Amino acid sequence: MKNETAKQDIETPCWYYLSQEPIAMETVHHHLADPAAGGEVVFTGTVRNHHAGRHVTALEFEAYGEMALAEFGRIAAAIQARWSVRKVLLWHRLGRAKIGETCVVVGVSAAHRAEAFEAARYGIDRLKAEAPIWKREYFEGGDAWVTNHP
Repeated sequence: MKNETAKQDIETPCWYYLSQEPIAMETVHHHLADPAAGGEVVFTGTVRNHHAGRHVTALEFEAYGEMALAEFGRIAAAIQARWSVRKVLLWHRLGRAKIGETCVVVGVSAAHRAEAFEAARYGIDRLKAEAPIWKREYFEGGDAWVTNHP
């Protein structure tokens, strides 16, 4: 993948990506596959066509890359400390994304579905609240930076 910053934690089964390129879902599922996992939960955040009563035409994301990847690592470590998971993947798109395109993925595989669902929910909430990633919203008539929120 071009224009990508990625980190894989070799000691634990976690992958963290920041990419200018579209998110490759086949890569997500490849990383999360595990014969000991009975559940794989993948949250995908996509660009929607509206926000706060405005018609949105696109989003643009910027990040403090090194710090964002470090935060992804802390989130993955917190997930592993709290739930018995097999693998974790955090991936955020950078640059401009069109309506319908995937801009963020949090994936977790675990032996049981309940742990996978809870861990994935926790992961996306923490990523949105804590990772240094900024979103610019383009809408009819202008654009504005949007603050992160869980």
